[in-house]
Amino acid sequence: MDDQALNRIADALERMTPAPLAAPDFNAAPAFVWHVGPDRLEPVSQVNRVDLDLLVGINRSRDTLLDNTRRFATGFKANNALLWGARGMGKSSLVKAVHGTLQDEHPDLKLVELQREDMGSVARLLNHLRAAPHRFILFCDDLSFSHDDQHYKSLKAVLDGGIEGRPENVVFYATSNRRHLMPRDMIENERSSAINPSEAVEEKVSLSDRFGLWLGFHPCDQDEYLAMIDRYCSAHGVKVDPEILRAEAIEWQATRGARSGRVAWQFFVDLAGRNGVHIA
Repeated sequence: MDDQALNRIADALERMTPAPLAAPDFNAAPAFVWHVGPDRLEPVSQVNRVDLDLLVGINRSRDTLLDNTRRFATGFKANNALLWGARGMGKSSLVKAVHGTLQDEHPDLKLVELQREDMGSVARLLNHLRAAPHRFILFCDDLSFSHDDQHYKSLKAVLDGGIEGRPENVVFYATSNRRHLMPRDMIENERSSAINPSEAVEEKVSLSDRFGLWLGFHPCDQDEYLAMIDRYCSAHGVKVDPEILRAEAIEWQATRGARSGRVAWQFFVDLAGRNGVHIA
């Protein structure tokens, strides 16, 4: 093989192998999103979040996560947290709101979002975070696994840390609609078809046991739903006759077939637009 052919092969291999990620400038933004292919941390200068005071009906979870995060931000040990339960009840909003609340107090506290499908790259991400002088909330939204999904093995690197241990400056927060991170029918199916039913699912189900905090989010009732809307109206200066507001809010949730914080916010966005109020 001549030198020209070898050079072409070398060039092709170089294109296939991404350059190593340069040390990120974590002072550039309060939050980052991890991407792969090639590896990079994209800064997010303006995080999409609501104020902590606007999250109604989740007081216990709010206070628990805020206290845990504040201890972590001040240099103490803190627990990984799994926020699980009903859709649209503020799980991811709470994580972002807690981070925003502590930003002025602890500017070195950074939020890093990791997509579930990129969980296999988490070891590379942790190496970058481990070397930084900041403290990081590693956040994965809508985390769950199917029966043939091997990403749960990578998650153990975050929760247990392997031989090196989880970086002292990283805490992991995840949200999920499922307490055990996999569908109940899948759990039952594996139990029924396995030679040793208890061992068949124990490895995956035990993942949730590795979170020090379990924070449950349950569907809201009508009073809580209306209270959320009242809080939004007060915060943004939207003034509507209370009886009209109540009737329209109830009609809105009836057409959606559900009540949740997300539905309350969607109604409020529509209400504010109809009343000529800009929402920041």
